[in-house]
Amino acid sequence: MIAALAALLLIGPPGVQAAETADSIMARVAENQDRAQQMRTAFVFNQNVLVRLNRTNGKLAREEVSDFIVTPTADGVRREQTSFSGKLVEGKKTIEFSESGWEHKNLDIDAAIAHGFAEDFGSDNHNKDGIAHDLFPLRGAEQRKYIFKLEGSEEYRGFPVYRITFEPRTKHSVIDDDGDKGSWAGEVLVHRAEFQPVLITTRLAAKIPLWVKTALGTDVQQLGFKITYQKFDEGLWFPVNYGGEFKVRALFLYARKIGISVRNSDFQRAAVDSKVSFATVQ
Repeated sequence: MIAALAALLLIGPPGVQAAETADSIMARVAENQDRAQQMRTAFVFNQNVLVRLNRTNGKLAREEVSDFIVTPTADGVRREQTSFSGKLVEGKKTIEFSESGWEHKNLDIDAAIAHGFAEDFGSDNHNKDGIAHDLFPLRGAEQRKYIFKLEGSEEYRGFPVYRITFEPRTKHSVIDDDGDKGSWAGEVLVHRAEFQPVLITTRLAAKIPLWVKTALGTDVQQLGFKITYQKFDEGLWFPVNYGGEFKVRALFLYARKIGISVRNSDFQRAAVDSKVSFATVQ
């Protein structure tokens, strides 16, 4: 009798579901992300990539703006550039250019950094949305590297969401070369009814080793990213805004505040040539 009562207390009354946990919520998010990867193969979309480098006094050093048509493939995405504009500021002079990576001088660090970010962000060849999977622990393989905690429920932009924080399962004192061992911390807002990510914010949990800062004069501060998802088809949410801002100091002589922004829009079904439009979240 006592055992039966104990079992009822654990199970709860008929018709009442057990409370969701952070792990159970994220497990359902992972299932939806895997399903979405296949659904995204049916869509092409436009992508705008902005890379901006500012000096320590806040003045613009270099800016590059690229537009692409993105087509998902069997293995990832293919990007075709449709337009580009760039400019750099030297003193009171503004110089415009028409090719990413164009060097104003023989040793132009800004050119290499801006070109690298423009090429890398939004073009991950292993994901149908182009977003680097290791920056945001949504897929099952990435989730295993993190500890999740359910902080509560709230409303966000009219959506009922769970707020879940996460941190690496194993603490790291150094940055991994490929960021593939759970180097991020942050929070994710998950739609309570659809178990889809709505907003994810990350920050680097690992630290630059002190000897690197001292010997090489290299440091990265405020490194983190934010990504916003929006629903535009049944069961399919797509990342529409993606970016971050951080400070870099390298080799004692170089210092920049770097901002990167990726915007996806104008989604179109590749097979039936019907366009799906929605307002991009600012």
